[in-house]
Amino acid sequence: MKNLWSPWRLEYLTEPPADRCIFCYAAEADDDRENLVLLRGDWAFLILNRYPYNNGHFMAVPYAHVPSLEALDPPTLTEMMLLLNRGLAALRRAMEPDGFNVGVNIGQVAGAGIQDHVHIHAVPRWAGDTNFMPVVGDMRVIPQTWLQTYDQLKAALEDTSAAED
Repeated sequence: MKNLWSPWRLEYLTEPPADRCIFCYAAEADDDRENLVLLRGDWAFLILNRYPYNNGHFMAVPYAHVPSLEALDPPTLTEMMLLLNRGLAALRRAMEPDGFNVGVNIGQVAGAGIQDHVHIHAVPRWAGDTNFMPVVGDMRVIPQTWLQTYDQLKAALEDTSAAED
């Protein structure tokens, strides 16, 4: 049995399963910090992943509840990519990663955890972030809570917005 102490996750793990799409819920909710929504656009938004591969792992999500990219219109696709770029710039500013994995999992066989609402993952990577924990221990250590990561990236996103004006 492998154990890693992470008491901040207990509340999330003990909540009953969502009876609706978590992305649609977050899109409609008022409290962005509570729902980890980093940035909202007209057709899409950025949200932190509650099960991150690395701290800073976020997703670009359309407001439209569709299962695949080809079901989205050009303005939504364009805004998703523009938001993704802003998120990458914010990660560079806030966390100084050495690289990124960016991708979309469409369908269960492709690894989509949420199959009915397409989204683009952005995972920051650092040299050496694959160490003995994920390789030997089959476990990843995330060194920040969701809200610490949220606050750090939210501030960096605001900095990128000011730089664009």
